[in-house]
Amino acid sequence: MTSILKTFRMLADANRVRVLLLLAQEELSVAELQEICSMGQSTISTHLSQLKQAGLVEDRRTGKNVLYRMKVGLGDGLLSLLGEAAVEIPEAAGDGEALRLTLDKRRDRMRSYFDEMAGKFGRHYVPGRSWKGLAEMLLKLMPPMVIADLGAGEGTFSQLLAQRAERVIAVDNSEKMVEFGADLARRNGVTNLEYRRGDLEALPIETETVDLAFLSQSLHHAAHPKRAIAEAYRILKPGGRIAVLDLVKHHFEEAREMYADLWLGFAEVELVGYLRQAGFVEVESALVHKEEQAPYFETVLVLGEGVGRYLSGPLAGIPRIVYENDG
Repeated sequence: MTSILKTFRMLADANRVRVLLLLAQEELSVAELQEICSMGQSTISTHLSQLKQAGLVEDRRTGKNVLYRMKVGLGDGLLSLLGEAAVEIPEAAGDGEALRLTLDKRRDRMRSYFDEMAGKFGRHYVPGRSWKGLAEMLLKLMPPMVIADLGAGEGTFSQLLAQRAERVIAVDNSEKMVEFGADLARRNGVTNLEYRRGDLEALPIETETVDLAFLSQSLHHAAHPKRAIAEAYRILKPGGRIAVLDLVKHHFEEAREMYADLWLGFAEVELVGYLRQAGFVEVESALVHKEEQAPYFETVLVLGEGVGRYLSGPLAGIPRIVYENDG
C-alpha cells in the first residue's frame, strides 16, 4: 500500500503533480515528458524515480523505449486531489494541449513508418502519378462553397479552387499581386473568382458570408496573427471551416529578408491556441511536410470549425480594428 506521507510529499512539488497528471492520462516516455513539460531530461528522470519509489508510477519496456504511467489501482481519490492541485499550477493548463500534440506526433511517426514501408511515392518517378493530379482530383470532389483565399498572392491556388467552388474571394495586400491575379483570371475565363486588396487583420469581406477561410503560408506575414485568425472567424458562416498551412517555428533568420517574413513560423501548439482563442472548435493539427534540404522547413496544417454568430460569440464586445487600407 502506498504511504500517505510519501504521497503528500510527492504532491508538494508542482512539477511532480504535472508529471503525475499526464501519466494518469497516457503512457509516456522521458523524451515525451520533456517536450510537454519543457524540462530537462535529468529533471524528468529524477521526478520519475521519486514517483516510482513512492509507489505512484510504474514503467514497462517496449523495444528500446521505457514508458511510464501512473500505477494502476490508486483510486479516484488521488485523481481528484491531483485535479484540485492542478488548478493552482499555471503550467498545468497548457499540458493537456501539449499532450494531445505529442500523441498526434506519435501517430504521425507511426504513419510515416508505414508510408515508408508501403511504397516510395514522391521519391521515385512513376508515369502519370503526381501530387498535382491528386490535388486536382480532390478539389473536384469538394462540394461547391464560398471560399476566401487569404493572403492569396498571385492566386495560383485560388484559380484551382475556383474550378469547383461556388465563389472564391482572393485577398492580398499587394496591389500588383491583385492586378496580376485578376488579369490572369480574366484571361483564363474564370468568372467566379474575385480579387480584393486588403489586410489579413481587416478583411474586405462581409461578416458570416464564407464557408471556408484558407491561409496558405500567409499568416507569418501578418503583423498580428491572432487578429488575422479572429478576422477569419468573423467572415465565416456558422459551421464554416478554417484551414491554416504555415511553417513550423524555425531559426532561419534570412527568411525575414529573402521572403519578407515577419514571423519565423509558429509552434504547433501556438497555432492551435490562436484558433481556440478566436472561438473555433473541433481544432486539429498535423505536421504535413518536412523539406529534405537545409534549412529543413516543416509545414503544419491546422483546421477548425466556427460556431455561432460573431456578435454573440467569444468575440462579443471586442470592436473590429479598422485600418486605413480596409476596403
